[in-house]
Amino acid sequence: MTCPIDRPVPDSAGILDRMRHLSSAEDFFDALGVRFEPERLAVCRLHVMKRMGEMLAGDDLEGLPDSVAAARARSMLERAYRELTGASPLERRLFKVLKDRDPARPVPSPRRPFVALGDALRPIDGG
Repeated sequence: MTCPIDRPVPDSAGILDRMRHLSSAEDFFDALGVRFEPERLAVCRLHVMKRMGEMLAGDDLEGLPDSVAAARARSMLERAYRELTGASPLERRLFKVLKDRDPARPVPSPRRPFVALGDALRPIDGG
């Protein structure tokens, strides 16, 4: 993964701890100094944050100098934003509910109820 340290994060001091306390997608973009279009982010904010979280989970930033950790986190956020603003969230299917409803996957046919022949021929009991 590239680390764009030639363009430092505005305030990288304690960035990992600060990121743990951020609450909105816009907060992450602001803290990491990533430009975004509010209209585009409004459509895919959950997907961008989910994708960034997947990338962060695969990379251990703990113990790195703050400037390096911040640059790597920014790179991940930029990549997630770029990936997801060019495609619809339905195309990416990051969340389980969307993966389960993938139109490319065949839908299993519903099980037909089984009624034993003996049960079908038994007279209806009126009482």
